[in-house]
This record gives sequence, C-alpha cells and structure tokens, in this order.
Amino acid sequence: MEEKVFFEYEDVKITNSRFLTDSQTFAMSNVTSVKPHRKSPNRTPGVIGIMIGLSLFFAQSFIIGLIVIGLSIYFMTKQKPLYTVILKTSSGENRALSTYQKEYLNQVIDALNEAIIYRG
Repeated sequence: MEEKVFFEYEDVKITNSRFLTDSQTFAMSNVTSVKPHRKSPNRTPGVIGIMIGLSLFFAQSFIIGLIVIGLSIYFMTKQKPLYTVILKTSSGENRALSTYQKEYLNQVIDALNEAIIYRG
C-alpha cells in the first residue's frame, strides 16, 4: 500500500503511516489521539515594568517613567501564545510540534486526525 500524504509544509509531513517534524518521526500506528495546547505568554515582566515606570513617573522622573511604561507595553503587545500539538501514544503524551501560528496548528491537527481515521 502506498503512503498517502495528508499534509506537507517545509519540514512537517503527515502521512497515513508517519508524522515527521524537524527533529522527530512518529509512527501513526502508535498515535491514539491528538490535541492542541495553548500556552499564554508570561506577562509578569511587562506588569513589573509598568509598575516601575509608574513609580519613576510619580517620583519626578516623568520622561524616564514614560519610556519604561512605553517599552513595557510594547513588550507585552508583541508577545504571542505558543501552540503545541500533543500526541497521545501507547507510551504517553508527546509534544510533537510547537508554533506561534494558530491556523498552521489547526491544519496540522486536522491532517493528523484524517491520518488516524484513514488508517482505522
């Protein structure tokens, strides 16, 4: 039986028998389920920066305070959530692929589900 390709983009390939990522290969026969995971960015440094900027602003260092607040807000707005594909296999859960692109992750998850159904 010839391998059927469900998804292929750069270093990721999903077929009915394999899931290849940049550094790993998973046998689809061992994959029992797949799920997405979203990790929110750590906002604590940005909040601390804003608090420091406010304290500088009210301590008569207006310009420096505004600069620190501005940089902290900029830093917080540039952070993105990290999306991960989690494969459940006979040996446990594996984080197979991580990306900052939600739509890309959804395409990979859909292709993995198609591959699981196809082999079933």
